[in-house]
Amino acid sequence: MIFGKLRILHSHGRQYIPDLSKVELTAEFRGRPVLTEDGDSRDIERAAAICPTGAISPHPFTLDMGRCMFCGECARCAPRNIRFTNDYRIGATRREDLVIAAGQSAMRFDHSAVRDEVRRMFSRSLHLREVSAGGDASIEMELGATGNVNFDFGRFGVSFTASPRHADGLVLTGPITKNMAEALDICYRAIPEPKILIVCGSEACSGGLFAESEAVDRSWLDSRRVDLWLPGAPTHPMTFIDAVTSLRKKR
Repeated sequence: MIFGKLRILHSHGRQYIPDLSKVELTAEFRGRPVLTEDGDSRDIERAAAICPTGAISPHPFTLDMGRCMFCGECARCAPRNIRFTNDYRIGATRREDLVIAAGQSAMRFDHSAVRDEVRRMFSRSLHLREVSAGGDASIEMELGATGNVNFDFGRFGVSFTASPRHADGLVLTGPITKNMAEALDICYRAIPEPKILIVCGSEACSGGLFAESEAVDRSWLDSRRVDLWLPGAPTHPMTFIDAVTSLRKKR
């Protein structure tokens, strides 16, 4: 029996990732998109028409990753114009930086938008409270994976806590339903200052597929300063790890 288990372990290879800054995901992973204009906008317009969240704008040609569900249908419809790379470094400090333009070769992470107290107080230890405001549990599973044996983000002092009183910040997932808006606000106010706010997942960034639903109320975000915007459906653990590391500037 022990030899069978050893064969399974050998087939999996080494799971633990020694250096999280050198991770390269499989080519099948859909990460940062690359947009190319070729003078013929017909395929782009068709791709925009089938996008379920309206993430694609033909004129000017842009793709909003905060709305994108990363389904890949647009790339199949307009393969000459839209291509998804395996680059997971797609977090941003400003919502507008999630909008990719044609010819753009990299994401913009505006370090000047990071508050001084964030790096001064949370560079060594950061405890987060996650709130699913109507999410489907997919992003919650990915966030939980950041602490598993593969990524072990806890070695850098980052962990999730059950109590907002013990947290340094809040990670918001889900489109923010009316039923969760009050609970979300209570949890956020219970976190002591200074605190950070991370919006994680395309549903949290824009409402996603549920943006027009009567059951959704996103007004809570209107009066809150967001420190990190993380797209993805769901957000990959490395996207979360890379963005939080950049926010803390602890590599």
